Amino acid sequence: MKILLIGGGGREHALARSIADSPLTSDLRIAPGNPGMEGLGTLIQIKADDYDALFDYAVEETVDLVVIGPEAPLVAGLADRLDAAGIRAFGPSAAAAQLEGSKAFARDFCTRHNIPQPRFFAAQDKDTAYRHIDALNGFCVVKADGLAAGKGVVVADTGDDAKAAADAMLGGRFGDASKTILIEERILGPEASLFALLDGNDALYMASAQDHKRAFDGDKGPNTGGMGAISPSPRLDDTLIEQVMDSIVRPLARGMTVEGTPYRGVLYVGLMLTTHGPQVIEFNCRFGDPEAQVILPRLKTDVVSAMLAATDGGLGHFDMRWDDANAVTIVMATKGYPGDYDKGSTINISENNDPDCIVFHAGTARDKHGQLIASGGRVLAVTGMGNDAHSARQKAYDAVAKIDWPDGFYRTDIAADS
Repeated sequence: MKILLIGGGGREHALARSIADSPLTSDLRIAPGNPGMEGLGTLIQIKADDYDALFDYAVEETVDLVVIGPEAPLVAGLADRLDAAGIRAFGPSAAAAQLEGSKAFARDFCTRHNIPQPRFFAAQDKDTAYRHIDALNGFCVVKADGLAAGKGVVVADTGDDAKAAADAMLGGRFGDASKTILIEERILGPEASLFALLDGNDALYMASAQDHKRAFDGDKGPNTGGMGAISPSPRLDDTLIEQVMDSIVRPLARGMTVEGTPYRGVLYVGLMLTTHGPQVIEFNCRFGDPEAQVILPRLKTDVVSAMLAATDGGLGHFDMRWDDANAVTIVMATKGYPGDYDKGSTINISENNDPDCIVFHAGTARDKHGQLIASGGRVLAVTGMGNDAHSARQKAYDAVAKIDWPDGFYRTDIAADS
């Protein structure tokens, strides 16, 4: 099959590695890709947000399957356009992708279908926001309604913190994405992420992970897009997994179909494991980042076959196999992230011959001399595999220590309590 993978981050590097390994893949094109993917397929210089050019390329090149990595093209309806042109696309329709594209939509959907979640209130002005913040005694979560690259969430300890976040968001910090904000009850408990495949009718459990969102050790500092992860999640046992599938994933699949927007693709469920049971923090309509980098190396089933089963409605007769090994991913970011940071710092990565350690590129590029440089906030994701969490963690950190990048930083406590 000729496959086009859209995206250029760490998630797409992980996807490219798995897709390239599939016996069904004869020709992999990646738009735009990054230097880490150079040996996995042909890099096409089309940006992931140039939807017209991506669509035209898929049609002109008679691509058999388009795998859409990032959320923005899905929310914008690229999968719909491809489907209408007779090209398979792995990823939900724009209507279904509202689960990530609008947090207010997702919360209202959960209310309609009795899916467990915290109390929430929508606001489009400061007075309304302040009223709901005060009602929760300031101990709340403030979220931009739309897509904000993983940065539109502030977990507030005080009313002043929450109101400052509301002011910034309603004042245009995230543009149209924060014209509406949510004030949510701050629920307590360990976090976990569950991934499932949906084909419009059936829902199949894939894998679990635990992300580390805060920038610094000890879960301190601002929220980021993710500074590391572990899979399987140490918090989700078989009983909890089945509870999440029964109370959240299957009702969601049924609800989306009943409402005329069947969901096809991968579903990421961000969870808080409260004393009252698992509750939904958020949905993503694609693989997470860095969760893809910690989950996909454990996948033994052919990933392209799984994607086709989801797009063609065949999950009812499909099964997925996973390596029993644990995986731990450490994200290396540019100093200053998630705030302001400089691009262009030099990175030197020693040759890696350890099959249990993978260096995924996220925000990298090459300068005019071919030297690898940092081109983003989160730049590398280093994944180690081991028989247990401790050995996987050690593999990952040993590999991180061999990367020469003075302008980068990373957390030293990822998976430390696993």
